[in-house]
Amino acid sequence: MSSKAKLKVEKDFQVGEVDPRLYGSFIEHLGRAVYGGIYEPGHPSADEQGFRTDVLELVKGLQVPIVRYPGGNFVSGFNWEDSVGPVAERKKRLELAWRVIEPNTFGLNEFMTWCNKANTSAMMAVNLGTRGPNEARELVEYANHPSGTYLSDLRIQHGYREPHRIKTWCLGNEMDGPWQIGGKTATEYGRIALEAAKVMKWVDPTIELVACGSSSTDMPTYPEWEATVLDHTYEHVEYISLHRYYGNAKKDSASFLARSLDMDDFIKTVIATCDYIKAKKRSKKTINLSFDEWNVWYHSHEADKKLDPWQVAPPQLEDVYNHQDALVVGCMLISLLKRADRVKMACMAQLVNVIAPIMTENGGRAWKQTIYYPYMHASVFGRGTVLVPLATSPKYDCADFTDVPYVETVAVHNEEAGELTVFAVNRHLSEAMPFEIDLRSFGSATLIEHILMECDDVYAANTADQPNRVAPRRGAGTVDSDEASFTAQLPKASWNVLRFKV
Repeated sequence: MSSKAKLKVEKDFQVGEVDPRLYGSFIEHLGRAVYGGIYEPGHPSADEQGFRTDVLELVKGLQVPIVRYPGGNFVSGFNWEDSVGPVAERKKRLELAWRVIEPNTFGLNEFMTWCNKANTSAMMAVNLGTRGPNEARELVEYANHPSGTYLSDLRIQHGYREPHRIKTWCLGNEMDGPWQIGGKTATEYGRIALEAAKVMKWVDPTIELVACGSSSTDMPTYPEWEATVLDHTYEHVEYISLHRYYGNAKKDSASFLARSLDMDDFIKTVIATCDYIKAKKRSKKTINLSFDEWNVWYHSHEADKKLDPWQVAPPQLEDVYNHQDALVVGCMLISLLKRADRVKMACMAQLVNVIAPIMTENGGRAWKQTIYYPYMHASVFGRGTVLVPLATSPKYDCADFTDVPYVETVAVHNEEAGELTVFAVNRHLSEAMPFEIDLRSFGSATLIEHILMECDDVYAANTADQPNRVAPRRGAGTVDSDEASFTAQLPKASWNVLRFKV
């Protein structure tokens, strides 16, 4: 290809600081995310509390700063009291969201212990489907109040003297969805979310709250839902949520690789809606975004239809990810970074086994899926300040999009470490792309490394038997032209991380 992509990076042209919570994840009581995932007493790697240490090490490699829990659709039928206290006395329940049996042998306190071991924090969701403000404020009291009340002393009696100090709370989950237990209209949800927010903050004024936004851009109420909900809750919440999944059931790779453009539009529209309500209310407060469910999800749909109901922890939503899925995940991470000024939290859904970067066998092995790598690279190297991506690229048209840049890119400057990282995806399915990076505003720069992930077969995946079928490697052929301008060859259909000392 004769044309090339270019990225000019200006040190003083800044999008905003990356909140580390942009690289969060999600554990729901769904499938084998908990049982057989993070928790499996009797597994050869299990510690004294039943946590799989092989999984813990893989999670630590991702440097996950926050994990949303316990759902998801699960939370809208969840009685939190079932999940605490002596395990032998906990109630088994029919779990209607995913049509399984929930044994409640793993619950709130076990999750907080796991978070400490995984070097992460909790984003806790409250049930606003079958329950309401009273149960929400009681959960905050149990979790966060030091002592001296029935519920805080009950936590101490359960073996947790110190409060959990959970800072971030979701006011329900996908309440616009007809699939949701206790789904609501925007007005119904806005009212109950407001009342829950008030009493939760009266119990603990230090917490921050996430209101439910639209479950996807496909919802008939989007984006009017956001406007109505924020009309009720604006001065009582800090964030509104976004959820989006992408699939490739038609095997149209060109359209699939362009899906992050829909994510870009979603983010822009929700920001505009938030700012409209801000103007309407003459408020000085800015609502930020929590993109607390995002991923590729479509491989497991047919298998899930064949599962018998009312099992304990059956294999649900176990997508086996291929190379092009990892490229889409890379593009989605770039989309989040490009609006780091307003997208302050995000959760890849989910963390283990359920549409996840980490897979396990019950009683056996754990391994990294293809999507593990772009997620890890962004989390580890994408800390600092996002710079405005002054980028140009050849473009293409496909069935679902027009003017799709072949190269999707963004740069993050970590001033404290003296490093700049450029993330780039080459969407071209058959040709490499020359990629020129202009760093003259930094004076001089030195390439530390070029990490790339490529594969001749975009449908290749990692398995327990071939855990490294698709994995990153060191790149070659990067040209240092004048200490401030670099040209790299981005292989066809590739994820690239270029790290510079500046």
